[in-house]
Amino acid sequence: MSIRHLDGQPPARQLPAGCMNLQLSPWTLTLLSAAVAMALAWLIYFSGAAIVKRGTAHSKPASAVAQAARKPSSIMLPLLALQFVLRGAPDDLAHIALVRQATTIVLIASLTWLLMRMARGLGQAIVMAHQTDASDNLMARRIQTQTQVVTRLAVTSIGLIGFSLALMTIPDVRQIGMSLLASAGVIGIAAGLAARPVLGNLMAGLQIAFSQPIRLDDVVIVEGEWGRIEEINSTYVVVKIWDERRLIVPLQWWIEHPFQNWTRNSANILGTVFMWVDYRMPLQPLRDALQALCEQSPLWDGRVCLIQVTDFSEKAMQLRCLISSADSGKAWDLRCLVREELMKVMQRDYADYLPRARAEIDNPRPSAAHADAEDTLGRPPSSQQRSPTPEHEQAPPAT
Repeated sequence: MSIRHLDGQPPARQLPAGCMNLQLSPWTLTLLSAAVAMALAWLIYFSGAAIVKRGTAHSKPASAVAQAARKPSSIMLPLLALQFVLRGAPDDLAHIALVRQATTIVLIASLTWLLMRMARGLGQAIVMAHQTDASDNLMARRIQTQTQVVTRLAVTSIGLIGFSLALMTIPDVRQIGMSLLASAGVIGIAAGLAARPVLGNLMAGLQIAFSQPIRLDDVVIVEGEWGRIEEINSTYVVVKIWDERRLIVPLQWWIEHPFQNWTRNSANILGTVFMWVDYRMPLQPLRDALQALCEQSPLWDGRVCLIQVTDFSEKAMQLRCLISSADSGKAWDLRCLVREELMKVMQRDYADYLPRARAEIDNPRPSAAHADAEDTLGRPPSSQQRSPTPEHEQAPPAT
């Protein structure tokens, strides 16, 4: 039998008391809010990454920067959203302070990683925009050298600043650091003296970056070795020797010692070939042969091609062939080619004019036996003085 009110309407259905009093714990609400915020942050990240990828598709430098920042951004944005949720949570939650501090440290680490990756990506973009494969790559090598040194310095500085900020979020560590700074007089001096080589290399790196006594791909003579600058790191320089060896030179060495730089202002260089020939050798045929050889070779840059007499000796004269090339590698190959071809010309057409040793021998005086064999009138010697022959033996004795 149904119960009705006086107005004839059935009574309203009442919910159970447990459903009316349904409440979530503060941590549960915080975690749900954090999950929603992080999901929205990821959605923003993927949407922004797609837009940035499409916008930078036609520019390799911009694409390099965007690609470098992609992974750190995917971690930093959700952590930033989580940090906002935790800052809005009640302060009386259990362990909320520890969670906030840990999240802050991770957020600082991700932000530091993002800035370091972006600095590297920006450096890579600048390097990509200034390639060294052109014939005149002086400006490109200068910019690449400055970019690499400044990028490494910026990445190191960002890392140190991020690490310091992360430590400052820990109160105990901050107090210990302040105490150490307050009583670090003698220790600071000792540490400064111990770190002098490191600081010296750092300052030398800055000097090299801006004054540029060396640049990437420069041709240098270091410790008697010919090579090219392959790497300029934060503490040392790698020189690639011509025979594939690597010479490691500290940065400070380049500031304190003299060295040869064959590409300081230009890669153009003069090459020499020395040869010794006889004094009778005509020089014009050799000059013509050298001129024809240079004009036919792509290794010659068309500036200098001549032969000069540079020395005399008691046996021969020295000739110097002076030739020019666009860089030292081509100059070496051209010098070897000139030696080979001029040697062929000498062997083929002027073999008698190769260097030779001369000696003067005086005529020997006639011996006493020869003087007796012929008298002053030029008559032949007597039969007794002649060499025995069959005819002389058969001849009758004179009467």
